[in-house]
Amino acid sequence: MEHQDVYLKRENDWRNGAIVYQVIVDRFSPSEELSKKLDLYLSPKKIMSWNDSPKRGPFQNDVKYYMHELEYWGGDLKSLYNKFDYIKSLGVDVLYLNPIHYSLSNHKYDASDYLKISPEFGTFEDLKKLSDKIHDHHMKIMLDGVFNHVGVSSPLFQEAKDPKSPKHNWFDFNPKYEDGVRLWADVKSLPELSLENPEVRDYIYRSSGSVIKTYLKLGIDGWRLDVAFDLGFEVLAELTAAAHEEKPGSMVVGEIWNYPQDWFKSIDGVMNFTFRELIIRCLRNEIKPERVSQMIAKVIEDGGIENILKSWNVLDNHDVPRLRHILPREKDQKLAQIMQFTLPGSPNLYYGTELGMTGGADPANRAPMRWDLLRDDNPYLTWTKSLIALHKQERALRIGDYIPLLCHQLIGYERKTNDVAETVITLINPSNKTITEDVLIPDSKLMNYSGFIILKGQVKSLGLMAGLLHISLKPKSYVVFKPKVEPEKSYTPYKRV
Repeated sequence: MEHQDVYLKRENDWRNGAIVYQVIVDRFSPSEELSKKLDLYLSPKKIMSWNDSPKRGPFQNDVKYYMHELEYWGGDLKSLYNKFDYIKSLGVDVLYLNPIHYSLSNHKYDASDYLKISPEFGTFEDLKKLSDKIHDHHMKIMLDGVFNHVGVSSPLFQEAKDPKSPKHNWFDFNPKYEDGVRLWADVKSLPELSLENPEVRDYIYRSSGSVIKTYLKLGIDGWRLDVAFDLGFEVLAELTAAAHEEKPGSMVVGEIWNYPQDWFKSIDGVMNFTFRELIIRCLRNEIKPERVSQMIAKVIEDGGIENILKSWNVLDNHDVPRLRHILPREKDQKLAQIMQFTLPGSPNLYYGTELGMTGGADPANRAPMRWDLLRDDNPYLTWTKSLIALHKQERALRIGDYIPLLCHQLIGYERKTNDVAETVITLINPSNKTITEDVLIPDSKLMNYSGFIILKGQVKSLGLMAGLLHISLKPKSYVVFKPKVEPEKSYTPYKRV
C-alpha cells in the first residue's frame, strides 16, 4: 500500500509529467485591436506585418539594443485569450508565457518594471482573465521570471547610477568594467542585479509585496526562471521556498544548462538540456546508443525520479533553433519526439512546432505563429496530438519509474508503476541500418509468451522469453508497447501479479 501511495502522490501533483505549451505573447496571435495601440510601438520600436520573418538587425548605439529586439508583431494577452480553444484542443496541461513584464524590447528579458505588464501585451486584468479561463478548464499558467538582470532603461537602474542613491548598491558598479557596471553576458542592455543585497532579495521574492508573491497572489501557478544557473544555489533555494510559502504546490523550474543533480536541492525542476543534448547527439550518430542509455540512466539516478518527473523535456524553444532546423530529417524529428514524450519529465512544446514551423538561431526561431498551417491534414499536428494523447493516456509515462533495458545498438527503457498493466516499454533504433537484438528487460512481472499491445510504431513480432526480448527494428524506427494482461479466453498469467 505504501508503494502504491508513491504513485498516487505523484499523480496528484500537477507538476509531474505535465504537457507544457510555451508561447511568446507578441508572436502567437495577431491583435484584433492593433490599430488602436499603434502609439505603443513608436521609435525606436517598429511594428511588423504578421507575414514578415524576423531577421537580425544592426546594433543601435543610442538605445543599446539590436534592431530585431525592437521589432514587434503586435500579439497581446487578449489575442492569446481568443486562441484558448486551440491550446485546449492540443491537450495541454500548462501554458507557459515568455516574459510579459514592462520593458522596451519585444522579448521582455530586460524588465523595466516587474510589477507592470508591458502595455503592448495588455494589463493585469487581461492576465487575470486568461488565468481564470485556464483554471476553469483545470489547467495551469506559468510566467517567465528574469531576476538576474534588468533592462538598461529600467528606472531602478537609472536611479541607481547616482552614487548617492539608496539603490546604488542594487547593482555592481565598478570602473574596471568596460561599461562601469556588471552586465549579463556582457550584453550592454542588461545590467545585473546584486542578488547579494538583502534589499534586492526582498524586492524579488522575500517581502509580501515582492514580484514572485504578487503574481502568485494574482493566480499564477509558478515560474520558469531565466538563466537560473546565474542566480546560484542559495538564491534559488530561497526563491523556491518563498514561492511555496506563498502558494503551496506552486512550481519553480529553472533554465539550467548544467548537469542537473545538485540544482534539485534548490528548485523543483530544470529544463532538461542534458536530455536534449543526448537525444540530438544520438540521432546525429555522435554518441553510440549504448552510451546514451547509460548517460540517461545516470542523469535520472543522480537527479532522482521525483525531480526528473517535474523537469521539462525540451527539444526547441526561443533560445535554440527549432526542431526541424536541428534535425532536418523527419524520421529523426519523430525519434526525438518519441523520446521527449516517453522519457520521464514534462514535455515542453514550443508554439508552432506542432504545426511544422522551422527556423534557425534567434531571431528566426521566434517567428510569428503560422496559423495558415492549421489544417486537419497537417501531418505535424496529427503526429504531435497523437504523442500528447499517448502521454496522457498512459499513466506510467506521466508518473512512472524509469528502468533502462540492456541493449547494445538500440535505446530501450521501461516506465512502470506498481501495476504491471500500466507498464510501457520504448525501443528506438537511431541508426541507418536494421538492427536485430536480444534485449534484456529486467522486470520480474513480465510473463513469457503473454503478448504485447503496440501503442505506437511498427514491428513484426514481440516475444518475451525469460526476460529476453528478441526484436528487429528498421532504420530510424521505434516501437512503444505494453504487456497484454487481459485473457483472450479465460487464462492470463498476469492474474496474480
